[in-house]
Amino acid sequence: MRTDYLFTSESVSEGHPDKVSDQISDAIVDYMLRHDDQARVACETLTTTQRVVLAGEIRARGVYENGDWVAGKRDEIERLVRETVREIGYEQGGFHWETLIFENHLHGQSGEIAQGVDASGNKDEGAGDQGIMFGFACDDTPDLMPAPLDYSHKILFRLAQDRKSGAAPFLQPDSKSQVTLRYRDGKPVACTAVVVSTQHAKGYDEGEKEAELKAYVKRAVADVLPKGWLSDETVWHINPTGAFEIGGPDGDAGLTGRKIIVDTYGGAAPHGGGAFSGKDPTKVDRSAAYITRYLAKNIVAAGLARRCTIQLAYAIGISEPLSIYVDTHGTGTVDDAALEDAIKSIDALGGLTPRGIRTHLGLNKPIYRKSAAYGHFGRDVEGDHFPWERTDLVDALKAALG
Repeated sequence: MRTDYLFTSESVSEGHPDKVSDQISDAIVDYMLRHDDQARVACETLTTTQRVVLAGEIRARGVYENGDWVAGKRDEIERLVRETVREIGYEQGGFHWETLIFENHLHGQSGEIAQGVDASGNKDEGAGDQGIMFGFACDDTPDLMPAPLDYSHKILFRLAQDRKSGAAPFLQPDSKSQVTLRYRDGKPVACTAVVVSTQHAKGYDEGEKEAELKAYVKRAVADVLPKGWLSDETVWHINPTGAFEIGGPDGDAGLTGRKIIVDTYGGAAPHGGGAFSGKDPTKVDRSAAYITRYLAKNIVAAGLARRCTIQLAYAIGISEPLSIYVDTHGTGTVDDAALEDAIKSIDALGGLTPRGIRTHLGLNKPIYRKSAAYGHFGRDVEGDHFPWERTDLVDALKAALG
C-alpha cells in the first residue's frame, strides 16, 4: 500500500440534475414504505428542462394494488415530486417545481421477479438481484471515511446551508466540488487543490460580484477543512468555465443512479456497480452495500484495522450470500480470514440474508430521501436515519475473535 501520494475525490450538490433524480426516486421509496413496510420499489427518474419522468416497478398496499393505483395516490405522487423539487430550491424558468411537466410511468412489479424473491412456504426471502456489493472504512476522518470525499461532501453541504439560510443569496442549487489531498505516511496532511463550480445569480461571473462569490467560496472551504491544510501552494479553481447561471436539469439531463462513486467512497474503494436510490431495501444493491459499510466501519472502530474493504455476493432469489471477503490492506491486527469467520458467527446479523440485514439495521422504514445527497456513508446517525453508520457491533466482533 502506498503511503505518500495525492488523491482526489469529487461530490455534487442536491441541485445537481442526477441528484435531483436520486432524491425524487428516494422520496418515492419513502412514500411507499410509509404505506407498506414490505413495499417493493424500483423507481427511476429522468429530469430535464421543465420535465420530470418516473418509470419503474412498484408494489405497495394502499398505493398500488391489483394492477392499478388506489384512488388519489397518483395525485399524491405528483404533489410529492413537486414538493421535493421545491425543497431543493428550483424556481427557475427552465426548471420550476410548480410549472414543470410531470409524467408517471410507474407500474406493477413483474410476477416472475416476485415469485423468485418473495418468501413462501419453507423458502426464505431471496435477494432481489444478483450482484456484488462493497463496503469500506478507514481512519482518515472521525467519520471513518476517505478524507477527499468526506470534505468534498461537507463543502457542498455548507454551500447549500448558506444558500437556504440567506447567508449566500447569490448561490443557486447546482454545484460540484473536488478536493485533492496529499497523503504522507498514509495520512492526509494537506490540501493541494480545490475545485468548486457553483450555479449563481445573474452577474456573478464578472467584476466585484465574481470576486465576492470567489471570496465566499474560499472562506467556506477554509471553515470546512482542518486547520493548516490550506496554504499559499493550494491551487484554486472556482467556476473555472466562467458563467454558471443555467444549471440543474435545465443545463443537463439527470438520471437516477449515475453518481454511484459520489454516493460511496469517492474512488478510494471498489464498487459493485449497483445504484442505491429508488430501490427498496429488499434489493441487495442497497441493503448489502449498507451492511458491508456497517461491518467495515465497526472493524475499524474496534481498532482491528486502519482500513477495511468487505465484499458480499448474491444470486437472485437466493437468501444466503455466495461469498464474503475481507481485506484490511495490511493494516489489520488479526488475520483477514479470522474477521470473515467472526462476521459469519454473529447471530444478530441473521446470516447476512436480505431479511437478516433489513431486520438488524431496521431498513424497512422511510429513511432514504435524506441519504440521496451528500453521500450515503460518513453521515451522523439521526434517529432511524443512517443506521448503517452505528458502531454498535464492536463488542460482538471482539468477542467473536476471542
